[in-house]
Amino acid sequence: MKQICLLLLAALCFMPGMAQKRAQKKAPAAPVYDLVIYGGTSAGIAAAIQAARMGKTAVIIEPSARLGGLTTGGLGQTDIGNKQAIGGIAREFYQHIRTYYQDPNNWKWQKREQYKDGGQTQTAANEDAMWTFEPSAALKVFQQMLAADPVKDRVRVITGQRLNRATGVAKQGNSITAITMESGQQYAGKMFLDATYEGDLMAAAGVSYTVGREGNKQYSETLNGVQDNYYYATLKNQLSANARNHNFVQGVDPYKVKGDPSSGLLPFIKAGGPGLTGSGDKGVQAYCFRMTLTDHPDNRIPFAKPAGYNELYYELLLRNYEAGETGFPWINSHMPNRKTDTNNRLGFSSDFIGQNHAYPEASYAERERIIEAHRQYQQGLMWTLAYHPRMPEHIRQEVSRWGTCKDEYERGDGWQDQLYIREARRMVSDYVMTQHHCEGLKVAEDAVGLGAYGMDSHHVNRYVDANGFVQNEGNVEAHVPKPYPISYRSIVPKNEECTNLLVPVCLSATHIAFGSIRMEPVFMVLGQSAATAAVLAIDKAQAVQSVDYIQLKQCLLADKQRLE
Repeated sequence: MKQICLLLLAALCFMPGMAQKRAQKKAPAAPVYDLVIYGGTSAGIAAAIQAARMGKTAVIIEPSARLGGLTTGGLGQTDIGNKQAIGGIAREFYQHIRTYYQDPNNWKWQKREQYKDGGQTQTAANEDAMWTFEPSAALKVFQQMLAADPVKDRVRVITGQRLNRATGVAKQGNSITAITMESGQQYAGKMFLDATYEGDLMAAAGVSYTVGREGNKQYSETLNGVQDNYYYATLKNQLSANARNHNFVQGVDPYKVKGDPSSGLLPFIKAGGPGLTGSGDKGVQAYCFRMTLTDHPDNRIPFAKPAGYNELYYELLLRNYEAGETGFPWINSHMPNRKTDTNNRLGFSSDFIGQNHAYPEASYAERERIIEAHRQYQQGLMWTLAYHPRMPEHIRQEVSRWGTCKDEYERGDGWQDQLYIREARRMVSDYVMTQHHCEGLKVAEDAVGLGAYGMDSHHVNRYVDANGFVQNEGNVEAHVPKPYPISYRSIVPKNEECTNLLVPVCLSATHIAFGSIRMEPVFMVLGQSAATAAVLAIDKAQAVQSVDYIQLKQCLLADKQRLE
């Protein structure tokens, strides 16, 4: 009888249901990473590499299908300001770029000696780094850096996963324990890092932030808020360079029927004035796609008129030339292999002015609509410049030589998915970087990187001025006298809000200070510094706000970061 009972018990244990339950009990628990990084931008990649080199595990969760953010998304002309301000992993990246282009096999569309770079990022003969590159080259370099020892065994890369922004952040007190994606996939960690351009993890974690331009009075600045001299000044010699730059020639009519206000404004013009000069608003500087173009006939995709093309969208462009504009509405910077990094220039160009203000807080679906609207606008712009009969002949002849590249992006039409998110949310922590830091009037004593680029903002609004003509508003181009320190406190939230989160991209800075800081090399620097701080916090079981700065500085300098 005892033997029969034992046999029955054994049979029950191996019934399908019992076996499944036993398997569930033995299934390994989901890993708890040392560092969970949301956003596979250049900052996120640098952070993961640094964590791995310090012996920690990390996961990069990138919402899109492509790593690298803007660095692999068209921004091949590196905005720096001062190359000597860039050290650590960021400089390694640009050194790897130089090594990549020393290989003759990586020159398919032109010979190496035929390539001539220029402008602010021209590579001198004796430099150890190279500062201009194709998006595909940047992607390969990042992949190589992630595949190197010891990084490859300690870093996991996930693409195509978006944060559940409503309920996807689990916190215990003021510490994040795990984040959950829309798919339901959960990632637990000891430390978290928001490396997105939008600041989605930061916002979902309940961290204070702002969107738009502060008024000048808030931080005693002079270059923040509404930047309009046309509306209040006479059109003589009282206009600042900021107001003149990237603006329309004088006398461009804003109405559908010239001279008839009752016909209504042309598309994308804001009704009413821009607001009081220096006042704050929720406006966001314009976005665009940094186009990767080529004039090589075997790699060129000619500009095509997009479906739903509306000529009225480009009427201001045509009128601007008819009113006397003669220049080319682009900065067509040459990259290797007969390609370009093409950016906005003049009054009507690739910046879709005023059409991105909802983007920072928008839902994923609404963001996708905004991105697609930007793409269609820019596709229509390029077709108009290249082929519209009202365009000056010299513009049509030059622009029509160019087209998007067959060999760069996954879409197949030569257009990328990465929109240039110049600015979205910005954290508000216990320390806010301002114009005074950029100008050297105030100095952060806990540097984790250096800013060096000028205080820069693209236009925010397009409106009708007091004389009845169309103008753009928001441009700022202000000098920074020398590299300046970026505070560690500006990349960590307030202690009472979150103790294990770092924010190296949407850091705590005013609109105008962020306009200087927001450069890809600086984001890489801050990503590396943030990861270093995260590791120190893990090792001492403390909040990121409690990290000993002296120890942090020693680690950063040992890893060749530049802080002075």
